[in-house]
Amino acid sequence: MAADAADFACLSRYGMFGPATYEAYLRRTESQLRALRGQGLEVHLRVLEPADFEDFCEEFGLGPEDPAARVAYAADPELAGEPFVYGGERLGELLPVLVEDHRARVRISIACSALLAALEGDERPEPRLTAVLGHVSELYLALAAGAGEGCHLLTLRTYGPEDGEELTAAAEVCAEDGRLFVGGREAEAFCVTLAAGIAADGAGELLLHSVPAAGRPPLVCGWRLLAGRLGPMTVPEVFAALADDAVRGVGLPDGVAARPGFPLPGRPAECGPRRPADGGPGRPGTGASGAGEPGEAGGAEV
Repeated sequence: MAADAADFACLSRYGMFGPATYEAYLRRTESQLRALRGQGLEVHLRVLEPADFEDFCEEFGLGPEDPAARVAYAADPELAGEPFVYGGERLGELLPVLVEDHRARVRISIACSALLAALEGDERPEPRLTAVLGHVSELYLALAAGAGEGCHLLTLRTYGPEDGEELTAAAEVCAEDGRLFVGGREAEAFCVTLAAGIAADGAGELLLHSVPAAGRPPLVCGWRLLAGRLGPMTVPEVFAALADDAVRGVGLPDGVAARPGFPLPGRPAECGPRRPADGGPGRPGTGASGAGEPGEAGGAEV
């Protein structure tokens, strides 16, 4: 689907929609979707993003005006995650959800590529990947438990240590009567992005935004990601991160209270790189020099 009027106008030059206006296109599409679903078919939706669609067509030698190109694009396995299933909703309500889902899928795809790149050259990439993902799951649950009752927003920004590539993600986590409710695709994007930062020994910032009871100011806790490890920020560092977000267009809450992040599980040694030393086989649990993780037993600060 063309998700907004600007995308519709951009794609119209390929003759996809005939003379219809965007409003007429939405009415016709909704009618078609309901008819298909009424026949007992499971309908999957995907955002038809002009720039990405044009890049896809160029890569595979397809003409954007050819209906077969849209079919191939819809079936492109490069977009992460399970299909977005149409449930009979009105498109006015559905489109914002579809767009957010699409953006989360893009973030997952980019973060997955960064995560796999961080494992390149590793002696045993599969066990390390398992360890990193297990550690991220532990961190996510610890963040949710530490946040407490209510709904909270996690925001993450990571940087690769070599190429400086910036990855961002945000996810809502809610707890009620001790039960945890996660944010679907956004939570998946958050976890994969954090995994990429940890596996790459990257840097970054993690903020937990909470809205306490009425009459209390918004509360933000922060952690700094350094060499793939999360540690509490100082209060000035939390305010600096919030000010940086404000510069990027994320409003700084009025009267916000900042706190250092609470303790989180440490990164296990298994999450660190294991590369052969001097071209020879490396020992399990060691880096290229045979030393353990910095700051861990048997290791040395470098």
